[in-house]
Amino acid sequence: MVNLTNTLLMDRLSFGRALRRLRDEENGLTLTQVAQKLDCDVSLLSRIELGKRLCSHEIFTQLMDLYQVEEEQRNELAKLHADSRRRRQPWWSKYSEVVTASYDRFIGFEDAADRTLEYQLGMVPGLLQTERYARAVTSVGFASLGEDQVDGLVEVRMARQKHRLLGTKRPLTCHYVITQAALEFHIGGREAHAEQLDHLLELSHHDSVTLQILPFETGEDGCHISAFKIFQFPDELPDMAFTDSVAGNVALEDPRDLRRLHRLFRNLAGTALNVGQSRDLIARIKNRED
Repeated sequence: MVNLTNTLLMDRLSFGRALRRLRDEENGLTLTQVAQKLDCDVSLLSRIELGKRLCSHEIFTQLMDLYQVEEEQRNELAKLHADSRRRRQPWWSKYSEVVTASYDRFIGFEDAADRTLEYQLGMVPGLLQTERYARAVTSVGFASLGEDQVDGLVEVRMARQKHRLLGTKRPLTCHYVITQAALEFHIGGREAHAEQLDHLLELSHHDSVTLQILPFETGEDGCHISAFKIFQFPDELPDMAFTDSVAGNVALEDPRDLRRLHRLFRNLAGTALNVGQSRDLIARIKNRED
């Protein structure tokens, strides 16, 4: 059985993954076949297996009977089912006035993941931003928001760092590839820019952070249209990716999209400077600005 974690999203993902194993690997059934036997929608079962929908007690019982699950395993799955239905408020729930539905989903996956791969074209990754940098990019990116709302989004970003990187016993393992352009922009002014570069140098020594820079010299090999993030989870749960757009974070979960993004990230990481060379480039840019 899969291990339980302390997040509701992970409980749902773990429960869905367990059901998918029972259906596919142990019973050789398709979603369509199971839906026909239970007289329910295929989409409902698919969303339950993907952790997007709660599983009712009635459907849970029907699935256990259909898959002929023995008592010991059924008891374990019943506990996992109960955990997946438990109503628990995540730490970011108090920011509901500024956290959109898509951002809520993104933070949920970030909170549940144990590893992330991220490529950024023109901006420092969110978990590596200083408060002044975060405020500057949030004020521009969400120009229609009021000052209080901008304050709230900056607080969320700083809290994300605390919960997933700087103030936790369970830090996210982060591998970042960013372009030199992201280092050159004077976001928030000259002082804020220098502060951000110092912060990057400090975090590049963090045990759970791998930071690589794509210098301008890499040309087209280091230039792609959109930033993206891939979240990876324990217990062989499927990856989840997000791309950045003007509409917010767009989720990608199709295996074909994920394979393409993994291949792209490997190529970018292979083209980028190594960790030591990346630190040297950041330091040179910092010294040039002093």
